[in-house]
Amino acid sequence: MQIVEQIKLEVQKSITHIYKQTPGIELLTINDTKPEFEGDYTLVTFALSKLLGKKPDDIANELGLDLMNRSRLFASFNVIKGFLNLVLNDACFSSYLYANWQNKVFEVKAAQHKKVMVEYSSPNTNKPLHFGHLRNIFLGASLSNILRTTSHEVIKANLINDRGIHICKSMVAWQLFGNGATPETTGTKGDHLVGDYYVKFNDEYKSQMSVLVAEGWEQADAEKQAPIMLAAQDLLRKWEAGDEETITLWKTMNDWVYAGFNITYDKLGITFDKRYYESDTYLLGKKIIEEGLAKGILFQKEDKSVWIDLTHEGLDQKLLLRGDGTSVYMTQDIGTANLKYTEFGMDTSVYVIGDEQNYHMQVLKLIMQKLGEPGADGIYHLSYGMVELPSGKMKSREGTVVDADDMIAEMVNIAQKNTEELGKVEGFTNDELVALYNTLGLGALKFYLLRVDPKKKMIFNPQESIDFHGFTGPFVQYTHARICSILRKAGEIAADATSSYAMTSSEKGMLKIQEQYAAVLLQAAHEYNPSLICNYVFQLAKTYNAFLVDHSILKADSDAAKTFRLQLSTLTRNIISHGLGLLGVSAPERM
Repeated sequence: MQIVEQIKLEVQKSITHIYKQTPGIELLTINDTKPEFEGDYTLVTFALSKLLGKKPDDIANELGLDLMNRSRLFASFNVIKGFLNLVLNDACFSSYLYANWQNKVFEVKAAQHKKVMVEYSSPNTNKPLHFGHLRNIFLGASLSNILRTTSHEVIKANLINDRGIHICKSMVAWQLFGNGATPETTGTKGDHLVGDYYVKFNDEYKSQMSVLVAEGWEQADAEKQAPIMLAAQDLLRKWEAGDEETITLWKTMNDWVYAGFNITYDKLGITFDKRYYESDTYLLGKKIIEEGLAKGILFQKEDKSVWIDLTHEGLDQKLLLRGDGTSVYMTQDIGTANLKYTEFGMDTSVYVIGDEQNYHMQVLKLIMQKLGEPGADGIYHLSYGMVELPSGKMKSREGTVVDADDMIAEMVNIAQKNTEELGKVEGFTNDELVALYNTLGLGALKFYLLRVDPKKKMIFNPQESIDFHGFTGPFVQYTHARICSILRKAGEIAADATSSYAMTSSEKGMLKIQEQYAAVLLQAAHEYNPSLICNYVFQLAKTYNAFLVDHSILKADSDAAKTFRLQLSTLTRNIISHGLGLLGVSAPERM
């Protein structure tokens, strides 16, 4: 049990003892004591004033005296304007250190065990993974790690958007301009090759529209009647009809893309437990929609298109199936949601999708609930803000997007340049340096994209993300490597109990932060927010570096102090390594 929880239980017992009432734990607010006051933790008594019919100051003083008489948890207390500041006995923290300093696992149990599917990445097969995908991928992967370490059963899923008008656009452009080009004949990574033809489609589409408008067509009509767009729509109809030649080309180009995706996933250390393909789920979606139509839940318009009316929910009417029988995105999303629940029966189905799809996800959940689909209530949209570069937004159809592969390469190059400028390359072989630059570059990329609350938009600055002195992955990685260096020099560490050691305020402060790690893990899992882990490991690393300024470890004044500080350092290293691991970031032992 975490110390804060122990404090709450002791306070609850004191309230029962003094006032003959037992408030719920949720009424008890415990915060870190502000630096300007004496104390470790502070009880806020204002919420208790109405319940107990007494002034906050009186409650704080009476509770403080009772806690001192009844519990060995506390050394002293003071009251500041209704705030009860509690000083804990050193033994609370030293016993925690002795019990945990060799721990490397840090698994904690959530109040309720759940089976959770986390769907992330979800790329289209008409282009390579781009920089905009990376926040999505890192959020999904890190959330999966956090949920698993807090005792939940997790299925990591990837829904591949492998069908629809987008891939037909790349296919048409390849037919028109490809001259039989393949990844092998062009020396181009498969997903990049297909993405190039998606850009060529849009270039040709714009050109054809311009010609039509110049001939007197209205812009809206030109957009619909441009020959290359008509060809793409015809290809989609052929695909849904099962035309053999169309299906063969579709499979070939998608295979090129999958090979490219896998190379990028491997670079990033990303894996999945299950892959879904929209080409396998859209027919199921059609079937469910037809059943909903037969039950009168859905309705059909004159052109035979199928809709759902959500006006009573404050929304609008939503198209689920076109009049010509072809599906829309919602069609396949309904089928996929049904298939996921049928296969895994999870309690929660997390969709990691950008906030531009907030409406779509709201509608999907409503539709699934109205259709009576099992698992509908468990649909959860982890909405996140878009990432921009200092140069602004990116658009793949205009070819202005930054590919994930290019961003990875740039980050590794920046890591190499910065490391060499700092003169931190002595004693490494060439292979070790290559591995180090990759570790630092990817660590900077992942940490920076995860350090911001998912709900917020952000600007990614590559150079800032790799600063060894800022709120960055490399700063935390460097701290880890620094501790490893100290521990290598120290050799074997005594496993003595250190409960009798008189710790300094800095040492106690370190242990206070370390002891809170389990609570941070539970909070990050509950809120689906990996940024809490980033903030925590950064604060831990920063506090440890400040601790080293004031304390010698290898030349400590006594053997007891040396042992205590080496155990403290070991625990710090292990927590940092574990925390970075949850973020998908490697913790180097040398830098």
